[in-house]
Amino acid sequence: MKFSAILCGCGAMSKGWLRAIASNPDLAGSIAIVGLVDINRETAEQLAAEFGLDSAVIGSDLSDVIAATKADLVFDIVIPSARYDVVSTALKAGCHVLSEKPMAATLAEGAALIDLAAETGRIHAVIQNRRFISGIRRLRRFVDSGAIGDLTGIHCDFFLAPHFGGFREEMDNVLLLDMAIHTFDAARYVADRKPLAVYCVERNPKGSWYRHGASANAIFEFSDDIVFTYRGSWCAEGERTSWESQWRLVGSKGMLTWDGEESFKATVVGEEPGLLRGSAAVNVPGPEHDAETHGHASVIADFIAAIRSGKQPETVNSDNIRSLAMVFGAIESAKTGRRIEISA
Repeated sequence: MKFSAILCGCGAMSKGWLRAIASNPDLAGSIAIVGLVDINRETAEQLAAEFGLDSAVIGSDLSDVIAATKADLVFDIVIPSARYDVVSTALKAGCHVLSEKPMAATLAEGAALIDLAAETGRIHAVIQNRRFISGIRRLRRFVDSGAIGDLTGIHCDFFLAPHFGGFREEMDNVLLLDMAIHTFDAARYVADRKPLAVYCVERNPKGSWYRHGASANAIFEFSDDIVFTYRGSWCAEGERTSWESQWRLVGSKGMLTWDGEESFKATVVGEEPGLLRGSAAVNVPGPEHDAETHGHASVIADFIAAIRSGKQPETVNSDNIRSLAMVFGAIESAKTGRRIEISA
C-alpha cells in the first residue's frame, strides 16, 4: 500500500524529511507527497520546485488540502505554537500524523492530543530522530546486556557555540526547549525508566548572543534509583562536544563512556587488591538492527510500519509526552528554584 501524505510546514526543516524519504527505497516507494501546506504559498512553491513535486496540491489551509487530496498522512513540521491546531485538524480528518519535536507547546495540549488520537483511532508520533542513531542504539543494547551490572547513573555534557541567527536567538529557554529535549529523550530511552523529578539551574552566561537560557544544568531522578545529569551550553566557545553530547553510563559493576561520535570505552571492575580495584576492558557491540540507525528515515519507517501493523510506533505521543514533561519540568524548576515532580 502506498500512502498519500501532506507536508505541513515547508521551511528549511522540511527538506530533511523529504531527503530522508528519498534516501530510503522502501519509504520512497511507500509515500507519495500529494500536498504542501504553508502560510507562505511562495515557500511551498519553492519546495515543490526543488524536489520535483509538480503534482502536489499547494495551499495555506490544511483542511482544504486534506479534502482536495484525501491524504492518509500529515507530516507536521510547523512551529510548536501551531502544532496543536495542525495535529488536531489532521486527526479529526482521519489522517495519521508524524510531528516535529516538541510534540506540543504545553503539557495540557500534549495530553489533549493523546486523547484525540485515541478517540479518532489514528496514530500521532514524534520524530525524535536523535534516538534513532547508531550510538544511542549501542548504549541501550549495552545497558540491556547487563555488562556493567545495574544502571545507576547517566551523565551527559553538551557544550557548543552555534551562531544560528534568527528565531533561536530570541527564544525563551532556548537550550532546554530547542536542543536539550534530544538528550533528555535519548537518556530516557537508554535507561528505559520513567522520569520522576528534576532540579534545574538555567542561566544566560556572560557573552551569550542568545536572549535567554543558553545554558542549563539539570539533575533528573528516574525510577529504580537511576540519576541522569545534564550539563549544557549553547554559548560555550572553545573545544566543543559532539552534538549528541558526551556520555558516561555508570553501573553497579563498571561504566561506559561515549564521546558522542565514534569513541566507545567500557570497563568493568578489576581484581587488583587494595584501595582501587582497577578495571578490565569489555567490548561494546554495534547496534542490533542497522535499520534503526538512520535518523529521520528510521523514525518515518517506524511510523509507517506501525500504521501497517496496527502496533504503536516507538515515539507515539503517549510515550513521548514523558520527554516533553522532562523539558517543562526543568523549565519550571529553573523558574521556581525548586525540585519539580514529573507526573506524565
